[in-house]
Amino acid sequence: MYEITDLKIGTNIAIDGEPFRIVWNQFSKTGRQGGVMAVKMKNLLNGKVIPKTFQGADKITPAEIAMKTAQFLYKDAMGFNFMNLEDFEQFALSEDAVGAAGQFLQDGEEYDLMYFDGTPINVNLPIKMEFTVKETMPGVKGDTASGGSKPALLDCGITVAVPLFISEGEKIRINTDTLDYVERAN
Repeated sequence: MYEITDLKIGTNIAIDGEPFRIVWNQFSKTGRQGGVMAVKMKNLLNGKVIPKTFQGADKITPAEIAMKTAQFLYKDAMGFNFMNLEDFEQFALSEDAVGAAGQFLQDGEEYDLMYFDGTPINVNLPIKMEFTVKETMPGVKGDTASGGSKPALLDCGITVAVPLFISEGEKIRINTDTLDYVERAN
């Protein structure tokens, strides 16, 4: 069991049989009263973020989240289809479960999936991923690393801001949390 002071950002907890991850927290204590922990927590099943306040005496149940590697196969009307690499069983995750991570999934690639009570619930993307620049304005002589940015369409279908020296066909790394350009890929 967790105490309220154990509720740090990234902590997984279970409430009413559903897994949540703490994404924001603020502890406060007033006079004679016990401490109070205000949190925002993301439901790992549907991606919704909700606020909640825990009192000093509350006992919080940890959520047992396991990670297993699975291969992304394809997306169809059922959702995002994966294959478990241990027993080769195929399963689908809904668009709600995958959320924004779905735009980064590439056919045939392996990803870490979160499991709760033996059931896959979500995709855990790496922080940095490589993509190819599909379309961008051509660079001009004199463009430098600190000279500004321009939009670039990536092969996964999203648009990010890249430095002026990046050209079509180049591989780049982006941060999947912030959608920021990180560096050129080798």
